[in-house]
Amino acid sequence: MNAVLIAVVIMIVLCLCRLNVVISLFISALIGGWIAGLPFNKTITIFTENIVDGAEVALSYALLGGFAALISYSGITDYLVRKVILTIRAEETKVSRIKVKVLIIVSLLVLSIMSQNVIPVHIAFIPIVIPPLLSLFNELKIDRRLIAMIIGFGLCFPYVLLPFGFGHIFHEIIQKGFEKAHHPIAFNMIWKAMLIPASGYIIGLIIAMFYYRKPRTYRETATQEEEVAVDLKPSVIIVTVVAIIATFLVQTLSDSMIFGALAGVLVFFISGIYSWRKLDDQFVEGIKIMAYIGVVILTANGFAGVMNETGEIEKLVKGLTAISGDNLLISIVLMYLIGLIVTLGIGSSFATIPILAALFIPFGEAMGMSTMALIALIGTASALGDSGSPASDSTLGPTAGLNVDGQHDHIRDTCIPNFVFYNVPLIIMGTVAALVL
Repeated sequence: MNAVLIAVVIMIVLCLCRLNVVISLFISALIGGWIAGLPFNKTITIFTENIVDGAEVALSYALLGGFAALISYSGITDYLVRKVILTIRAEETKVSRIKVKVLIIVSLLVLSIMSQNVIPVHIAFIPIVIPPLLSLFNELKIDRRLIAMIIGFGLCFPYVLLPFGFGHIFHEIIQKGFEKAHHPIAFNMIWKAMLIPASGYIIGLIIAMFYYRKPRTYRETATQEEEVAVDLKPSVIIVTVVAIIATFLVQTLSDSMIFGALAGVLVFFISGIYSWRKLDDQFVEGIKIMAYIGVVILTANGFAGVMNETGEIEKLVKGLTAISGDNLLISIVLMYLIGLIVTLGIGSSFATIPILAALFIPFGEAMGMSTMALIALIGTASALGDSGSPASDSTLGPTAGLNVDGQHDHIRDTCIPNFVFYNVPLIIMGTVAALVL
């Protein structure tokens, strides 16, 4: 049996059994290394060495979580949400509730999309925006799985299709993958090749919005039940707005989420509107929320390093392609399945592009596939892991925001819905693209 396949299956099964994602990745990596014949000490060494690759991202998310907590502490988001809830209760009409639901869905969709391209902060907006909105979601009985799907769409669709922000990085990695495989391509070919596969996200979102349209009741926590009016001082509003602008500007200019978050945090501390002791307590609490995501990302990097070291990914490709023979359709589907297996384990489409490009491009060329078809194949196969992997920040982020009151399960409420409604259409539309381009 293939070590990579077994390791990924074990990881998924353990997660479905509600074992912590971090522990599941550790166990799966050790078992995968053992099956591949790697000495136990070597597996641990490889795992440890590869953890470093995710250190910058992990620290970025932790600091952004702290920054988000400070914004929440200012009371701005709570104030706005409370106003909306009181307005709904005052009118108490079906039309008014529908209007607010539509406004929430459209706003979160736009904000999620902007987080990838216009203002590339990725999942950093989630702990700022989502937790204060939970009481409003509860009031409107919105199914949080729908919110997870909306955010998941906004986090993945833009970078897959549009060559801006994170999308530029994604397309650039694809281009470099082709260059390393001695098959150079023009940068503007990528978004054209990804038009058909990316439509799978749109199809999935439409189906998910219909499927999760029914009301779902959540219990109100003690904090959410409080009807305390929030009195916002002008100085608080000014400092908060300046902190947000500073974060975006510094991140854009320095191309560093770490220093962007640090700039926003420093604005709060320097402003003097709160005591440093209170700010420090809130900052630490915010770090705790996002630090878990950082730990998962670090662990996923270690898992990916072990899987690469086994050399079993290439064997998996050769084994499955031997089954397909000269049948192009079967070959394409099998390659997507391989991409799905690899990316589910690693949890990062960006990190798996070099692996998949090195393996799939030579095979695709031998099958007579066109350059555009190969681009669609690589782009789609690498994107599969972001939509549904327990170790992906595109699933961890929504869960971190929606589960602050313990009522949103990471696997059942985020990963499985994303996997079903996005990965299935992605594979179908990706297969169509690989056949017709």
